[in-house]
Amino acid sequence: MSGPSYLPGEETTGGRFLAAVDAVDARVDQLFEPLRGRPAVDAVSKVVTGLGDHGVLWTAVAAWRGRHSGPTRRAAIRALGVAGVSSSLVNAGLKQVVGRERPDRSDLRISNAGVPVREPKTSSFPSGHTLAAFCSAAVLSRPGDRAGNTFLYSAAGLVAVSRIHLRAHHASDVVGGMVIGTALGVVVRRLR
Repeated sequence: MSGPSYLPGEETTGGRFLAAVDAVDARVDQLFEPLRGRPAVDAVSKVVTGLGDHGVLWTAVAAWRGRHSGPTRRAAIRALGVAGVSSSLVNAGLKQVVGRERPDRSDLRISNAGVPVREPKTSSFPSGHTLAAFCSAAVLSRPGDRAGNTFLYSAAGLVAVSRIHLRAHHASDVVGGMVIGTALGVVVRRLR
């Protein structure tokens, strides 16, 4: 795990808040540690993270939602496009502004089972996979479709958990992605 993301000796309220966030992140990481190195758990995490890459899962869901021609198809395509563009722009902007370091993965125990995972190259906050997942879930959900909406948000939650398990993000990065992605998705839904 990486060290604190705040400046040592900083006694401001902001410094104490960031120290508390780092402490929670470290505790969550410790909770995941017993699951790391288990081939089945690692493989599922890798597959789920892979499905979140570049919107693969959300494209499949939009294709399913838009399987019948007409307004439903147009709405699904438009929703996916707007969610993809808006979540990418918001994520890139926030990562640029915040610039938080990713967790240290040097001692990460993950089995070689399953698909390879793309090595993250951007800063850590927010989790882009999680932001896109929750934004897409909010945009693609439908009023009254309990089963479909449960699937969407459960899949988004699995993407979020996989990012912590693989130590691609701190827990607070994932929570930030969930909140920002859901809020963005709600706004996008109202605009389309």
